[in-house]
Amino acid sequence: MDQSARQPLYRQVKEFISDKIDSGELATGMRIPSETELVTTLNVSRMTVNRALRELSDEGRIRRVQGRGTFVAERKPQSPLLEIRSIAEEIRARGGRHSCTVHVLQEEKASPQLAAAMQLAPYSTVYYSVIVHKDNDVPIQVGCRYINPAVAPHYLEQDFTRCTASEYLLSVAPVSSIEHVVEALIPDRWIRDLLQVNSAEPCLALHRKTWVGEQVATFSTFYYPGSRYTLGGRFHPSSLTTISLT
Repeated sequence: MDQSARQPLYRQVKEFISDKIDSGELATGMRIPSETELVTTLNVSRMTVNRALRELSDEGRIRRVQGRGTFVAERKPQSPLLEIRSIAEEIRARGGRHSCTVHVLQEEKASPQLAAAMQLAPYSTVYYSVIVHKDNDVPIQVGCRYINPAVAPHYLEQDFTRCTASEYLLSVAPVSSIEHVVEALIPDRWIRDLLQVNSAEPCLALHRKTWVGEQVATFSTFYYPGSRYTLGGRFHPSSLTTISLT
């Protein structure tokens, strides 16, 4: 361990372990060296090692099992933050089995607040769907969408157990602009019930608005269990006009 490095020692220990995980030297499920072994190998204090392991555990990179040791944790699946991609495609790409349940698929009247967000007249007709997506029968997303009928007039006629809503919408109304806002929250009980999480588990909520040309096409919120999913993305700043982090 480089004692003269600018990074705090505990961060150096974290990087040492993370590098071994990222390289595959320490694969999922493998036991990592004990605190005593790391203290000896890296020539740092037990307090330093303990903090590094605690933070890696909090970040979900390792799991500590009482009486057995510390092991490399399974990585949570990640959903793209800066693009629209079918969740069924994501699940299949990582070897999972996608299924879904359609809980709501109906016509509604837009409240004044919703109508303003979608640039419609108050109480205009909108389409609304609530769909639960599962990976190997475990709920990982509840998608609540409001759709402008002008851009997808046949939305209510679709079988979304065969083709996801994202796949259908992208096929009939290619998106020209997207707005994403992410927050961590404890969702309403009916969302928790659909995700099969308890009242203490925080969830990630991805709020998405899309446009087709100058027309708002959809206004949606996607809920993910915080313990089962992450949101992320990679981008090139030169290709984006503005990035807002809130």
